[in-house]
Amino acid sequence: MTVGIGLAGLGRMGRVHARSLRGGCTEAHLACVYDADPAAAEFGVPWAASFAELLDRCDAVAIATPTAAHAELTVQAAESGKPVFCEKPLSLVRESAVAAVEACAAAGVALQVGFHRRFDPDWVAAAARIHAGELGQVQLFRTSLRDMDPPDPAFLAGSGGFFADMTVHDLDAARWLCGEVASVTAHGAAIDPAFAEYDDIDTAVVVLRFVSGALGVIDNSRSARYGYECSTEVMGTLATARIDAPHPRGLEWRSRGGAVRGFARDFEERFPFAYVAELDAFARCVRDGTPPRVTGHDALVASDLAAAATESWRTGRTVSLEVPA
Repeated sequence: MTVGIGLAGLGRMGRVHARSLRGGCTEAHLACVYDADPAAAEFGVPWAASFAELLDRCDAVAIATPTAAHAELTVQAAESGKPVFCEKPLSLVRESAVAAVEACAAAGVALQVGFHRRFDPDWVAAAARIHAGELGQVQLFRTSLRDMDPPDPAFLAGSGGFFADMTVHDLDAARWLCGEVASVTAHGAAIDPAFAEYDDIDTAVVVLRFVSGALGVIDNSRSARYGYECSTEVMGTLATARIDAPHPRGLEWRSRGGAVRGFARDFEERFPFAYVAELDAFARCVRDGTPPRVTGHDALVASDLAAAATESWRTGRTVSLEVPA
């Protein structure tokens, strides 16, 4: 039997999850939708008039509302005994994020956070071999995350800033693949003046030093123009793992002196399998009691690293982090 998931929020990410639950997942199905827009009926499932009603109609809940509501809804779901899948971040206020994590722990319900890269087949395969020791000792982590086109400037006001919204994915991947981070140094620039108007940036380079002694380099851009890229490389003493930006289609057009292949346009086109896999994994947590692959603690640490990157960018200083013994 598949797990009935109630979906809160039908913005861009909410619709990604709705499509996964309706047409891709094998362990879960879309049971109900709660959104301010009754157009949710287009998905052929009941539309809840309130979050409380949504909770009554499902086995577990997926939260993809605007960020400001994430923590509060997570706490409500936990208090109702419903396992929670929540899009990142849990909150832009650390105290609220901690309260959400603690509420789920106190209620004994699963909390999984939406870092989809941990479910992409390429990253999963690389992580398995790295953690099995095939790479040897990690020496260097390098990753690029670049959007093709910049977001609507109106989005920036509530995004939490460049590092909390974008770089946080790379910071989570760094911890997952290479271990805890000891220090962060970040440099950022607003190449497009529209970002400066929101006291934000559109381009950044982040340097990491891991507790192990390894180094990491992250480069991010809001507007690469040529397409969407998400690529990673981990170099070790025995081998190197490289995940290149894949081409969305198999066609390569070759002509005299050159060849052309298309790039993905955005994260939806790059990660369709990951979005399905993360919800199926969440459903297994609900049904079988298996622990979430991405926990509330992982989300808190990734947000702390993003905050450290923001502080480093603003102050021009390297920020050291307290790492649990």
